[in-house]
Amino acid sequence: MHYRIEKDVLGEVQVPAKRLYGAQTARSLHHFAIGKERFDPGFIQAFAVVKKAAALANKKLGLLAARKTSLIVRACDEIFAGYMADEFPLSVWQTGSGTQTNMNVNEVIANRAIQLAKGKLGSKTPIHPNDDVNQGQSSNDVFPTVMHIAAVVAICDQLLPSLVQLQKGLEAKARQYKDLIKIGRTHFMDATPVTLGQEFSGYAHQVASAANRIQAGLPGLRELALGATAVGTGINAHPRFAALAIKEISRLTGQHFTRASNPFSAIACHDAMVEASGALRGLAVTLSKIANDIRFLSSGPRCGIGEIVLPANEPGSSIMPGKVNPTQCEALLMVCSQVIGNDVTIAIAGASGNCELNVQKPVMIHNLLQSIRLLSGACRSFYKHCVVGIKANKAHLQENLDRSLMLVTALAPSLGYDQAAMIAQKAYRENLTLRQAAIASGLIDGKTFDVLVDPRKMV
Repeated sequence: MHYRIEKDVLGEVQVPAKRLYGAQTARSLHHFAIGKERFDPGFIQAFAVVKKAAALANKKLGLLAARKTSLIVRACDEIFAGYMADEFPLSVWQTGSGTQTNMNVNEVIANRAIQLAKGKLGSKTPIHPNDDVNQGQSSNDVFPTVMHIAAVVAICDQLLPSLVQLQKGLEAKARQYKDLIKIGRTHFMDATPVTLGQEFSGYAHQVASAANRIQAGLPGLRELALGATAVGTGINAHPRFAALAIKEISRLTGQHFTRASNPFSAIACHDAMVEASGALRGLAVTLSKIANDIRFLSSGPRCGIGEIVLPANEPGSSIMPGKVNPTQCEALLMVCSQVIGNDVTIAIAGASGNCELNVQKPVMIHNLLQSIRLLSGACRSFYKHCVVGIKANKAHLQENLDRSLMLVTALAPSLGYDQAAMIAQKAYRENLTLRQAAIASGLIDGKTFDVLVDPRKMV
């Protein structure tokens, strides 16, 4: 491999000759060769948005020449389009402020701008990574700004639409089976009747409520730390820089962002990220319940509950011919387990703010974006390959309803709890239907039983 020699404040550094990144990126690759985790492409895109907005703001303030601004903007647009994805190779496991990644982005933008100006890579002329690309900024305010932008865009563009789709799919099942009566279950034991539609309406409402909680956390994420610079005081940034840059960020993303109400809090803690992760954990808990219910109700097909039938997407066993498994439920459950684990990490990282700076920023955004991405994909897959194709096993639903002893609950108001319980126990001991046991008890005649014990009146 051919190298070029670059200099930074610590001395000379070998940089691969054709790479657009520079000395600080090369140092980070050497000192943080940890794991294979890299930042989400959406995170790098958000970085490009911030750097473009900063350049445009500095131009308006008369701090950056038009030619330099044009070169930086062109480089940022190319990064946003994904043309230089391999120029961002740094590990998530780096300095807790994300300084290496901020400088990685600065260097790539500067060197790409130098290329566009027909200059020499690594020369820092005509675009300097610190003086021009990073003008009015610090890693300490840029990185959390990018965290918030990437999170808001991912939630609004990926997660919330997938939840709306899933909610509507579950609502469609609720309407389809609104009159199909089945036996309810509590404690995994027979209970009074519900309709299959009522069960699915509960699932749909859970998803809608989880989406509302996620949306409720967005205002905190829409507050940006930009302009706080190193410790919150805004040193080296023009007083109007943050307002102008954030206005550009809102325009470029199509999302509304504002300046953080307290810049010291914005870089010292990340409570909004912790809150957002908590809402994702809540969604994971919701989806776990739904997925477990659906695989429970579909168990069998002959020796389990078997009240609903799931789509047969793929063979379920390498040894048992014809077996079909609830694979979409299982995939969703694994995603939920991962998201809950991610939330634990984010909570610990969020508690690691010391004085004027939180120093676990990279792992927080890495985990949050992974949770958003996984939940978005899992919800789309669960909707498309499971929910849409769910069918009711109507004959088995009726069979279970007819055999249930808990319909005796309808007799309690007229016979009393103890007499009704005696009838249910008699039916169970003697393997009778509930109607047979009630008539045999002498406590009620068949005509009265049929009037009182009507599942249609019990739902």
